[in-house]
Amino acid sequence: MIFQGEVITVTKLDNGIAELQFDAKKESVNKFDHQTVLELAAGLDAIESDGTCKALLVTSGKPVFIVGADITEFGPAFNQGAEAIEALVTGTRDLFNRIEDFGLPSVAAINGYALGGGCELCLACDYRVMSTAAKIGLPETKLGILPGWGGTVRLPRLAGVDTAVEWIAGGAENRPAAALKAGVVDGVVAPEALRDAAIAVAERLMAGELDYKARRVQKTSPLDINDTESLLSFESSKAFVGGKAGRNYPAPVKAIKTMQEAAKLGRDEALKIETAAFCKLASNSVARALTGLFLSDQYIGKKAKAVAKKADLDVKTAAVLGAGIMGGGIAYQSALKKVPIKMKDINQAGLDLGLSEAAKLLTKRLSRGRLDASEMAATLNRIEPTLNYGNFDDIDIVVEAVVENPKVKKAVLAEVEKHLKPDAVLCSNTSTISIDLLAEDLAKPENFCGMHFFNPVHAMPLVEVIRGAKTSEATVAATVAYAQALGKKPVVVGDCPGFLVNRVLFPYFAGFAMLMRDGANFEQVDKVMERWGWPMGPAYLMDVVGIDTGVHAEEVMAAGFPDRLSKQFKACSDILFEAGRYGQKNDKGFYQYSKDKKGKPVKKADPEAVALLAPHCAEPKEFTDEEIVARLMVPMATELARCLDEGIVDSAAEADMALVYGLGFPPFRGGLLRWIDEIGIDAFAAMADSCKGLSPLYELPQSMQALLSKKSTFYPQI
Repeated sequence: MIFQGEVITVTKLDNGIAELQFDAKKESVNKFDHQTVLELAAGLDAIESDGTCKALLVTSGKPVFIVGADITEFGPAFNQGAEAIEALVTGTRDLFNRIEDFGLPSVAAINGYALGGGCELCLACDYRVMSTAAKIGLPETKLGILPGWGGTVRLPRLAGVDTAVEWIAGGAENRPAAALKAGVVDGVVAPEALRDAAIAVAERLMAGELDYKARRVQKTSPLDINDTESLLSFESSKAFVGGKAGRNYPAPVKAIKTMQEAAKLGRDEALKIETAAFCKLASNSVARALTGLFLSDQYIGKKAKAVAKKADLDVKTAAVLGAGIMGGGIAYQSALKKVPIKMKDINQAGLDLGLSEAAKLLTKRLSRGRLDASEMAATLNRIEPTLNYGNFDDIDIVVEAVVENPKVKKAVLAEVEKHLKPDAVLCSNTSTISIDLLAEDLAKPENFCGMHFFNPVHAMPLVEVIRGAKTSEATVAATVAYAQALGKKPVVVGDCPGFLVNRVLFPYFAGFAMLMRDGANFEQVDKVMERWGWPMGPAYLMDVVGIDTGVHAEEVMAAGFPDRLSKQFKACSDILFEAGRYGQKNDKGFYQYSKDKKGKPVKKADPEAVALLAPHCAEPKEFTDEEIVARLMVPMATELARCLDEGIVDSAAEADMALVYGLGFPPFRGGLLRWIDEIGIDAFAAMADSCKGLSPLYELPQSMQALLSKKSTFYPQI
């Protein structure tokens, strides 16, 4: 043993190879944190001091290689300004240069995920051998930054501009075959053969059979591309990527510009360009938001895993009641994730619709090459359609997904409960109805909870797991475990009208209704909110959800929170509903809809909708963008704060992630509460004050008033 630390060990093998292994003793994965960087420097020192080693082999003692930087260390640096950010970057960057310039040839054996800094370390090595089980990539642009430890310099010189643009701007994880084809790795072998293959490469390097010095010249020299090729490649890439990323996500285009600016420079000067670009992006609110979002996602994932571990029941079989679009979507997702599921309905037409929905989704995956015909058939075979409760005593978890009517749901739940084994979990996929109300007629209310999927089930990540007053912790745990098995992001919330997501959505709609009442143009409102970052504005969203569905939910919410959500005027949604305009489901709502060549709905302005609304609204009035944002976002934010106060949701992180995953809240803003932290509670209070007197929805709850008086934040100050 040449060196031994908490993260890194260096062992001299019999053939003179120094094996530098990453294996963090206190972590489940390897990542670049402060301790790792210190030990990597010490390990390299030890190899040089030994003086007898002939090659360097970099390996991992964990199933992953290195997942990247420790993002928890980014926040403090990002908040401390440019000097702290530069210090964070340059220490590791220079260490990777040292590996590239090392007196020994180097080989990286990539056994698992090599992402971000893990990938950049591999690029600094002379040769790379990859396991068929591994993935490699540079996802930094997804965090609002760019690779800062040499990725924008080494990758284009090693694999070409097109590959570098695709990998860095796209931020995707890449499979071994793609990495080999692109020239990023030199060989791909089975996992069990990886170590021997990497050692064989190191031995060839020691024997002089492979010219690692030529590799180093290639990676440290200017990019081998002429001016015309450079102009065509970079300019076309910037235009394409910029159009795809949008103005709210500057990192992908900045990464391309950085590679372009550094193309004619040697490594050291090129790295200065990269570092400057990294520091500029890291100082931006988008980077703070996206790194914060990453940490929140990690938090809710770890919390869900901890909850799921407490489950007494191992969910191996499932059932869904109601085989419509939602039921079919749930059945598809369960079958896709290899949890066999019964799909029950009261008539064959319903079952046909559910199976058709599942088949349509599978056909789409087949056409995109994401599964083959045999896998499609196997998935469909895991869905068992049925018109009765035969063999329901073998089912572990049942999700009721019938019509959103409390009487119907209560009857169905009481009926199915009689056919279940004693420890089976029973859930309702309700979006607004109280779990305690639905549990009233159940013999085992402790085995019952809410499991609210969002539509379309296959695309929306969030599942709200709703705990009723009598719901047991074992039931919550089993439901969370099932949601995770389906590949979803479960967030446990308390029982109240609308639970969490819909409870905060309808104050947003209420703000929109008041804005329309006061003379706003709904097309302008939609455009403003889409520019603000929402995937669609409130009028368009109502059309997509279904105006009839929205009106029904508004009634439930108004009954639950009459002081804030009861209406003293005729809302735009009520007017359109009474006129039989339900949105996309019947091709007319706020907008008029037709189908494009692919069968997708396309909206266009509809003067009839404007004429219907006009008699119930004030004279048309031009509102500023700031006024529109305040009128819609303040009610959503104050209601979310109330949910925190009441314990409907446990933390700011869970609250924010629920809105990102359930509603499509703009990720570049980091979540609703994090957005308030970013602009400052005083600025938010001023927004609320500008709407004073409109509704109690614009009044700050006590918790927000406390933050204002203390000039504090929802997230802990770093």
